[in-house]
Amino acid sequence: MDWSIQQIARLAGTTSRALRHYGELGLLPPSRIGPNGYRHYDERALVRLQRILLLRELGLGLPQIGEILDRETDERRALEAHLQWLRGEQDRIARQIGAVTGTIRGLEEQEELMAEDMFDGFDHTQHRGEVERRWGADAYARGDAWWRGMSEAERMAWQERAAALRRDWIAAARPGADPAADEAQALARRHVEWLTGIPGTPAAAGHAREYVIGLGDMYVADERFARNYGGAQGAAFVRDALRTYAEACL
Repeated sequence: MDWSIQQIARLAGTTSRALRHYGELGLLPPSRIGPNGYRHYDERALVRLQRILLLRELGLGLPQIGEILDRETDERRALEAHLQWLRGEQDRIARQIGAVTGTIRGLEEQEELMAEDMFDGFDHTQHRGEVERRWGADAYARGDAWWRGMSEAERMAWQERAAALRRDWIAAARPGADPAADEAQALARRHVEWLTGIPGTPAAAGHAREYVIGLGDMYVADERFARNYGGAQGAAFVRDALRTYAEACL
């Protein structure tokens, strides 16, 4: 079964012109072209379009999306990783809804507003205490200043870089995969480069080896972090790959 370009444009809330543009860029070639010249798309093309639209919502440009699609060819794993991110956003938005609902109720009933409840889910500071306990107040302050100094586009690009790294780890952590193999070690190198780009972390301060090994252990010990890598098995694979890389290269 396939669908015409007009049908897909209507279902996806986009335009035929946009779909043709995606095709011209090589992002979404039609599955077939009918005798009348109309483009048609099958189920696999629809999956690819869903991925394109999800990545567009992250603020990525089409060239970046093309690179991601070329790199992440396992569509199911890529969508599973994106689903994890969406669920995290769902939780954050649900907390925002609860905070705003509480504010409205308080205004209507002329109740005292609780400041600690009004901004639940609104910013990135919910892990402040944990960061300061682990690495000190200066580490949090420097990282916070770095984050607040970024433009919205820079923040989205950084978030996608992190999300792409998580997706690649999940894809690489296949049963029986060797954490010391070239693919895993290339990911470990990317992971370390990502960490050293965050001001305030021990990695950025020149203590990358101990920091990277310690983070790997934390990914396994803390289920919140393990979920980022597909669960305990994936987190263990990341830990072992990072340890191997750190001991050899840092």
